[in-house]
Amino acid sequence: MRAIAATSCEGDTLYATLDGPADATVGWLFATGGSQTRVGPHRLYERLAARLAAAGHAVVRIDRRGVGDSSGADRGYLSSDADLSAAATLLRQRFPALKQCLGFGLCDGATALALYGDGLGLTDLVLANPWVIESSGDLPAAAAIRGHYAKRLFDPRAWLKLLRGGVNIRRLLRSIARSVAHEDGTLARRFAHGIRGETLVVLADGDGTAQNFAAAWRGLDTKPIVTTLRIATASHSFAEPAAFEALAAAMLSAVAPPVTRRR
Repeated sequence: MRAIAATSCEGDTLYATLDGPADATVGWLFATGGSQTRVGPHRLYERLAARLAAAGHAVVRIDRRGVGDSSGADRGYLSSDADLSAAATLLRQRFPALKQCLGFGLCDGATALALYGDGLGLTDLVLANPWVIESSGDLPAAAAIRGHYAKRLFDPRAWLKLLRGGVNIRRLLRSIARSVAHEDGTLARRFAHGIRGETLVVLADGDGTAQNFAAAWRGLDTKPIVTTLRIATASHSFAEPAAFEALAAAMLSAVAPPVTRRR
């Protein structure tokens, strides 16, 4: 089953897509990132929802306020708690047989779930390439810069481009300085503090956002225990077929039989 539904959120109207059988006992709440609609980047959310629905799961994916079909102003992922709460309520209303509810998010959608998921009654979270470090100006965060230049160092084409004058030297020097800069870990600490229950963090090992997360996570003095899965791709949205299949398999594996669960 696939259907479009509308629900209210603090006076605005959220539009959602529902996937899965009406008698599903496992449900998923998808939290979108950035200004992405509920289809997701490279149709990631739509494709994952179809895969989960084929396995008998229910999925709700919304356009938060001010994005896509939904009304209102876009308040950003850090103020999306009411949107997520409305989506969680819609999921349970439309699929009343649910016994288990999980959350999935990409990038700052993943971060929103870490910050607000505990109040949504979600038993498990699958968080892909979480966003935990703010960028500085037009430069990415330090860990991403280090990862980028580590690869470029061994690329003959990069050296040839430099010798031919095809590199912005001023930007290169700023990037090098940024790569050794101290990052503000406030958001990373909030992310760690918000996690409850079972959490799987999925990282695309060649993606800058994933590299930022890994560096910030290592730098935390206190953090919860999470399971980490690395997928061999540079695609932030797991667009390559093998990367998508690995992510989908990880999400299906996150659903354990009730007798084995700790909650």
